[in-house]
Amino acid sequence: MSDLRIALIAEGKTDLVVVEAALKAILLEPFVLKLIQPEASSRELGEGWGGVAKWCHQSVERGEGVLHDDPTLFLYDFYIIHLDADVAGMTYAHARLEELAQQHSWGALPCQMPCPVAQDSVTALRTVLLSWLGNPVPTSKTVICIPSKAIESWLAAAILPATATALTDIECNFNMKTVLAQLPKASRINKRADYILRAPLVQSRWKRVCQLCTQADVFDQDVRAV
Repeated sequence: MSDLRIALIAEGKTDLVVVEAALKAILLEPFVLKLIQPEASSRELGEGWGGVAKWCHQSVERGEGVLHDDPTLFLYDFYIIHLDADVAGMTYAHARLEELAQQHSWGALPCQMPCPVAQDSVTALRTVLLSWLGNPVPTSKTVICIPSKAIESWLAAAILPATATALTDIECNFNMKTVLAQLPKASRINKRADYILRAPLVQSRWKRVCQLCTQADVFDQDVRAV
């Protein structure tokens, strides 16, 4: 039996590292994870959430209005679309997408809700993301991944000691990337190489991550349901 083929549409390459570590903890079978946005060979769409929004729009156009009819996805068993929940606080002007959003009646940004509860902003942002995809009913091949407030919360849950103050309301912390960048030198996480070095801890401590981060647990359940 061939390995599972999984496509990832994400904000950036460090997200790939964390998502892959999570998948290694969740899936029993071997898999190949391919980052198709942002593409290493092309800067056409750019990185960040704006790149994800543009990819979603172009994918629907390639599929003539239907995401799973996008021919670039035919080779994959399922695909993951990632956005950090802090995008709920952005505006389309931040990514120079006002015109596209208006033309295609995309969901309104900002859509941020008070935190806690993290789920409220995630639910609102999920609706916006689906509007980028033409408001489809997601198929069993689609997994939407929205860490709160950013995927660095999953990394923090794996590497920080249980007594760390940053773990309090971890999914409401907008500054987790800064927290990780200001750790003592031996533990500091700044570059992609640092993410790669700590990825095995995300995999081995995934149950702890899911206990501390509700959206990691949602992602876990959604992947298992594919």
